[in-house]
Amino acid sequence: MRKVIVLGATSTIALEVQRQLARRGCELLVVARSPGRLAELQADLRVRGASQVLTYTADLSSIAEQNGVFEFASRMLPDFDTVLLAYGSMQDQKIAATSIPVLLEELQVNFVSSAALLTLFAADLERRRTGCIAAISSVAGDRGRRSNYPYGSAKGGLALFLQGLRSRLYPSGVRVLTIKPGPVRTPMTDHLPNPLPLADPQTVARDIVRGLEGHSADILYTPGVWRYIMAVIDLIPESIFKRLSF
Repeated sequence: MRKVIVLGATSTIALEVQRQLARRGCELLVVARSPGRLAELQADLRVRGASQVLTYTADLSSIAEQNGVFEFASRMLPDFDTVLLAYGSMQDQKIAATSIPVLLEELQVNFVSSAALLTLFAADLERRRTGCIAAISSVAGDRGRRSNYPYGSAKGGLALFLQGLRSRLYPSGVRVLTIKPGPVRTPMTDHLPNPLPLADPQTVARDIVRGLEGHSADILYTPGVWRYIMAVIDLIPESIFKRLSF
């Protein structure tokens, strides 16, 4: 893991991951929508020790812009070895559950565009028979809860896509890592009621970097306690689960 592409570089978790990668001296290509925030990030990562920081401005949820992202990466960092997809969206549940446009936007951002973008990079790594693809899904995708099923269904679809991609790329030696954070303290979760404490972004980022380095199974729950929480939740019968209000 020396040359890393981060898709969705200005998200809270991605920022912490990149800072840790910079301290390891990695070469980085960071992609996000805001050129101003990318310029600030580039300067910050250089100060922290990154050997090179390239930037590219794009709306990653727009499939029309994705070829440009891939072509830039192929030209400027052709021997990249790691791709981290770290962007997402969580709309207000009450709106997403009743508004078709908002629901479709949730699916577009969190699943459709993510699957399309990863398909571009997967083909390149498969051809070179090396590297790692990682994407941030969510524990919300493990079961459909009434409180966030539009978001959860999109993240669940992404996790299933990654599972199939993992099987496809296994013969070529390309790793596919599914990252499932529990609730993390970010702007996306600030407005949500949470019965459990929110995880610290730095802790989650540290787990992700270790996962990128190969120190994890194919599916990384972070913080690690969420593997056991979700194992218990998965055992609840549907006849009972549908009655729960969380």
